[in-house]
Amino acid sequence: MMVNARRGEIAAVLNDKDWVLCLTLGALAGLEAAYETEDLSALIARFSTGSLKSVDMIRIVTAGLRGGGHDVAEDDVADMRIDGGATGFARLVAQLLEVTFGMTVENTAQSKN
Repeated sequence: MMVNARRGEIAAVLNDKDWVLCLTLGALAGLEAAYETEDLSALIARFSTGSLKSVDMIRIVTAGLRGGGHDVAEDDVADMRIDGGATGFARLVAQLLEVTFGMTVENTAQSKN
């Protein structure tokens, strides 16, 4: 699978299927609305704490999948599997945020409810 990190794309294997994820402007707008943030800076500040809940990871992965051109719902993503379980999802989220914002998210493996 070909992805272009310069365009903010990453690859992932979820449910034994290859996917492309990308936090497009539309995907980011969806996250701003979901979190009721005033702007993109507030959204970045929320994610940069490194303390993400499980629901945060579901929302971010869903937004990334939608930005990658996949029609998925949060409920679908909540039921997906990845190598490494919750830690695998945390790594995926960290990678997606890093390629999108150039930021490193620490401690995302500490999934919370």
